[in-house]
Amino acid sequence: MNKRQVLVVDDEPQIRRALRLVLRANGYEVTEVGAGEDAMDALATSTYDLLILDLMLPDMDGVEVCRRVRQWSGLPVVVLSAYGEEEIKVRALDEGADDFVTKPFSAPELLARMRSALRRVSAVTPSEPVVQVKDVQIDLSRRRVTRSACDVHLTPTEYEILRVLVQESGRVMTHGHLLRQVMGPGYEDATGALRVHIASLRKKLEADPSRPRIITTEPGVGYRVNVD
Repeated sequence: MNKRQVLVVDDEPQIRRALRLVLRANGYEVTEVGAGEDAMDALATSTYDLLILDLMLPDMDGVEVCRRVRQWSGLPVVVLSAYGEEEIKVRALDEGADDFVTKPFSAPELLARMRSALRRVSAVTPSEPVVQVKDVQIDLSRRRVTRSACDVHLTPTEYEILRVLVQESGRVMTHGHLLRQVMGPGYEDATGALRVHIASLRKKLEADPSRPRIITTEPGVGYRVNVD
């Protein structure tokens, strides 16, 4: 069985070494570079299954790398960020990054984020799937939501928020991305209204809305639907 190929982009040798040891111990092949232009060269000349991308690089930031990658590739991208880099982290996610891990990170969390990103690109998904999340079923073709086989009434806005989250299950959706998808351009700052809709969705879908397991919050970033 061929090992998954991972490109690690980070300018700190100690971080690259730690990632190399963790990833190789878990069955991945690892290529390392320390700058954004080197990453673009590596991606142009070799094939990889996943990109681990530091946001702060010496020649360009990770947002620009992600933007360039997304112009021609659906390669899964997991970004590494430090505390205090929320703004650039959100920008990277808006440019198409799949997920993020905050430094200092734990190996189990990183590996879980990687597996989730890899599953998304390898899954064969019908154009209008029926998605099961815990005891909630979302039939996107019929615009029908049920919980424990009972119909759940959602407002049009609530349904659209849930649809966007479900179609990108496991991936972090930023506040701005959700608002643009659901309400259109110009509503990216309506985070208060978004929180109200999310709270209402949780009351209707979660067994315990105060401890959500279906729609979870990524503080300062956005939300995700968990299918596992």
